[in-house]
Amino acid sequence: MPARDQVTAYGDGANQSELVRAMVANNIRKRGPVLFGTHEPGAAIRKAVSLTPEQVIDEVKRAGLLGRGGAGFPTGLKWEFCRREKAPERFVVCNADEGEPGTFKDRVILTELPRLLFEGMTVAGYAVGAKTGVLYLRAEYAYLRDHLEAALSGLRQDGLLGQRAGGRAGFDFDIVIKSGAGAYICGEESALLESAEGKRGEPRDRPPFPVQIGYRDLPTTVNNVETLATAARILVEGAAWFKAMGTTQSAGTKLLSVSGDCERPGVYEVEYGITVADLLLMAGGGGATAVQVGGPSGTCVAPAGFGRRICFGDLATGGSVIVFGPDRDLFEIVGNFMDFFVEESCGWCLPCRAGNVLLKKTFEKVVEGLGTESDLRDLETWGKLIKSTSRCGLGQTSPNPILTTLKSFPELYAAKVRTGGEAGPAFDLTAAIQDGCAAANRKPECKESFYD
Repeated sequence: MPARDQVTAYGDGANQSELVRAMVANNIRKRGPVLFGTHEPGAAIRKAVSLTPEQVIDEVKRAGLLGRGGAGFPTGLKWEFCRREKAPERFVVCNADEGEPGTFKDRVILTELPRLLFEGMTVAGYAVGAKTGVLYLRAEYAYLRDHLEAALSGLRQDGLLGQRAGGRAGFDFDIVIKSGAGAYICGEESALLESAEGKRGEPRDRPPFPVQIGYRDLPTTVNNVETLATAARILVEGAAWFKAMGTTQSAGTKLLSVSGDCERPGVYEVEYGITVADLLLMAGGGGATAVQVGGPSGTCVAPAGFGRRICFGDLATGGSVIVFGPDRDLFEIVGNFMDFFVEESCGWCLPCRAGNVLLKKTFEKVVEGLGTESDLRDLETWGKLIKSTSRCGLGQTSPNPILTTLKSFPELYAAKVRTGGEAGPAFDLTAAIQDGCAAANRKPECKESFYD
């Protein structure tokens, strides 16, 4: 391939750089004032070290910054808890294990705004009293590693990392990168810490929480890529600036990864409080019959709910928004989501390991037209039980594809089940043994009483 054609084959922005060379399009559709606003390199670190750590934490708390990974825990409070712990060392860990299906906004930050992210990690390090930051990078983003290492080298050369970071005597802080394990469960912060330590990525019992006993059994603040980049901007522009955007409970902006049946898929930086309908208008998603907010672990919204708002008080999301058009089979989508959770369960706890399998089998029975109203009741009861008894966030959200579609699309489920009477057979036994009987030259003989 000629050199000129080879260059044009790469994506936009830093995807074309010698260190990345990725055929990935950023598709940044809307640039908001926070992540994509004008930022002077190094300004966040210099501002941080001009203050006391307590003042930095207070500024982030007053801004009302909630974790952008989906859980929405107050960032300033997490930093405060970590700093209060008496320990010989503390750590800052950035969760860049962007594994929720339909989410790709952190990849854009890592590609186009790596220095802003690392400034945010450094600000957090100064605030909590850490000497080391760890970027836990998703295995599938390994192609970005050289690019990220180059950004770190640039910060060191500028005196913003390493000894006397930002010119502050006594503040020695640097960042290392650790590769992810390629598992969805490692997006859960305690499983991430286990993996970062070189162990099997499975969740820890909580309490104690990572701010108490985290990386290497020392106090650790674990924050999302977007959260840390946003914190850097808050420190420069101020809490009042940030609070003026969004809603009372959900301040600021949110990066959304919009994909699916729409004309303009990509990354949108919007203020919290935007309605699903307005987002669909931006993305060219007219005619959508369902919108999945928050990925498979989130909420499936029907057209009647398109007036709902994306914010922590209504539809919370780590960033994934998937648009489904009229040609999609919603049951096929739910089945795929459940397959995903069954596959990605770490298997540690019974509710998640076995409960999701039972839930999926009952769901399939209903979809095949073999279920009854009692099966629908079982789906709801079992789903809620799995959520309330599972050990970590995976099991606590894995029934959502079924539970939220049951709530948003009851008519679809009602049309599939038999009303009244006893349950029908869970599968066609005659068809199941047909091949075996043919091989043995025997006639299938099944009784109608073989029910599940």
